[in-house]
Amino acid sequence: MTTRFEHDDDGVVVIIGSGAGGGTLAHALARKGIKSVVLEAGKRYQMNDIENDEWEMFRKISWLDERITAGPRQLTETFPNLPAWIVKGVGGSTIHWAGVSLRFQPHEFRLHSEVGDIPGANLLDWPISYEELEPYYVRAERHMGVTGESTGMPYHRWNNNFKVLAAGAERVGYTQLRAGPMAINTQEYDDRGRCMHAGFCMQGCRFGAKWSTMYTDIPRAEATGLCEVRPRAMALTIEHDADGRATGVVYADGDGNRHRQRARAVCVAGNSIESPRLLLNSHSSLFPDGLANSSGQVGRNYMTHATSCIFGVMPKPVHMHRGTTFAGIISDEARLDRSRGFVGGYTLEVMSLGVPFFAKFMDPTHAGWGRDITSALDKYDHLSGVWICGEDLPVERNGITLHDTRRDQHGLPVPIVYKGDHPNDEKLRRHGEQQARRCYEAAGAERIFHVPDFPTSHNVGTNRMSARPADGVVNRFGQTHDIDNLFVSDGSQFTSSGAENPTLTIVALALRQADHIAERMQRREL
Repeated sequence: MTTRFEHDDDGVVVIIGSGAGGGTLAHALARKGIKSVVLEAGKRYQMNDIENDEWEMFRKISWLDERITAGPRQLTETFPNLPAWIVKGVGGSTIHWAGVSLRFQPHEFRLHSEVGDIPGANLLDWPISYEELEPYYVRAERHMGVTGESTGMPYHRWNNNFKVLAAGAERVGYTQLRAGPMAINTQEYDDRGRCMHAGFCMQGCRFGAKWSTMYTDIPRAEATGLCEVRPRAMALTIEHDADGRATGVVYADGDGNRHRQRARAVCVAGNSIESPRLLLNSHSSLFPDGLANSSGQVGRNYMTHATSCIFGVMPKPVHMHRGTTFAGIISDEARLDRSRGFVGGYTLEVMSLGVPFFAKFMDPTHAGWGRDITSALDKYDHLSGVWICGEDLPVERNGITLHDTRRDQHGLPVPIVYKGDHPNDEKLRRHGEQQARRCYEAAGAERIFHVPDFPTSHNVGTNRMSARPADGVVNRFGQTHDIDNLFVSDGSQFTSSGAENPTLTIVALALRQADHIAERMQRREL
């Protein structure tokens, strides 16, 4: 029997979102005996909903509600209503992520102290250190089943795609080459089977080898009897009392009916677009600029990583689609080394795209067909690809605002997602492209080309952590500076982006936040 909590039950923690942050938090709180209601805007999917069809899965699971892409970048023209590629459904973007699970490096938590002020950037140190988060990284790795030391699971075997890139990388002097760490089982772990190397991981793992809250944390939280998940429940506003404490969440169900769920505490984990949007939409006479926004920083400092995608056409077949989508990582350039002409570092992550997405991203302008595209498609089985994932500096003007007149199906203002490059981002990206080309040249590529940017799936910032309330939105535990029972539990709390994929850090922070909430409840502070 599924647990049902009454709408007027003010003893529950309301969690908005069920992905890496919200799903992990719900499970962790349940294990501590704390009740929660999870509001998920999307539907619930079953394992048999996952199929190896990129376009079908894109249409099925993606967040396709209207959003407006803005800013001086190619995406504004080519994907004007799709700035981000994330999932709307129970499990969030842990359904379609690639599984790469890298820790932030110690210096990335104190980048401002390391490099000082940079004109045009809004740099700030995190209010926590690597040393403080390291025990939670270990817990997160064991929780998710990340290959490597914490679990004892071996890394994945190298597929052809990574072998090609690695051959060139070694010839140009790179040494930090690994097929991991990844939250994709290489052997049975946590009641989940091992990877079958079927490829096409980005639209979901049919075998459950890749960690996802869809089939781990969410059903396990529900099984405790202390968690209720409400699919197709779109959070509209967070309410508060006369003292400024959060008291509940108003949401719309799948039929458009509105409900009010009372709450002991509210945790916002809707991603770096929807989370600030919700806070801004929850303005009131007491909080005229939106909840938790006395600093004016809600929605600001949006980061997506400085990225680029390079493909090489090899003399012999590669079949890059075989094996995990992101089959290997080269970390030599992830260091902090200003002699290269930029701040921060980047990883080279070998990747593959299926034929439909590859064809779409080769020319997202809809300008036509042509020899360049068809010749690359003809050589699809000879392709090897690499994705550059680099530090994206926080810029205050990059962020989420609300449209003055345009409304969505719930009557809420449509979010405008503005993103432009800092000059440092462009320098880092060009360096990464040059190094990727060197690797493919050294591996004997017959042709090397760049694929234009596609909608981002690494969305961080917009509700950042800060030591001082004037500098950000939340404190070192994700608790908002302005409202003591309102928390942010997703990647929007990131102070900086680092050179690493964000999911592992989101999970580590969620586990840490669960401990903090439980301790405060025991002290009757919540």
